[in-house]
Amino acid sequence: MLDPWVRRRIDKPLNAAGRWLYGRGVRADRITVLGFGCGLAAAAAVALGAFGWALLLFFLNRLADGLDGAVARAAGPTDRGGFLDIVLDFLVYAALPLGFAAADPASNALPAAVLLFTFIGTATSFLAYAVFAAKRGLSTRLRGHKSIYYLGGLTEGTETVAVFALMLLLPAWFPWLAYGFAAACAITAATRIYAGSVTFTAPPPHGG
Repeated sequence: MLDPWVRRRIDKPLNAAGRWLYGRGVRADRITVLGFGCGLAAAAAVALGAFGWALLLFFLNRLADGLDGAVARAAGPTDRGGFLDIVLDFLVYAALPLGFAAADPASNALPAAVLLFTFIGTATSFLAYAVFAAKRGLSTRLRGHKSIYYLGGLTEGTETVAVFALMLLLPAWFPWLAYGFAAACAITAATRIYAGSVTFTAPPPHGG
């Protein structure tokens, strides 16, 4: 929901940083993989109860996620880069609730499972919509230049980052934050399913 507003404010400095990094030989895929490593390390730190370290590592993961796209735009985006970016992002988003469940199974396991269930709903509806939007030649730049069609919703990247940051700052509140965000994710999945059912009712052009 907030991604378009955020993108308008961060794209200019990110793109400048991306051009600077690309000019010094840094490649987007390396940033993506490095950021993924930071994200997994953040989840491991959560499992160990090191929430301060987890917050720092998660911040580095999100910084890498912004910079890899900026470098890719400077170099020319590739399908491989876009594929890695979206898949590794989703894996990090799934790893963090798992870390909370491991840190305190008695309190966190069920809310983590509920949150992961709704993540499946938001992720699959998002990706399935992108597949069929591409088939029909649909595109959008509302959330910046992306490798695939980005269908918005109540919970997007900005909201996810904000909630995870709150969870890491206030780990005792994880169950309530998880249930609340799961409810918002469920609404997002439902609206995306509805959007797809409406948008893709008619056959694609040229019988594709």
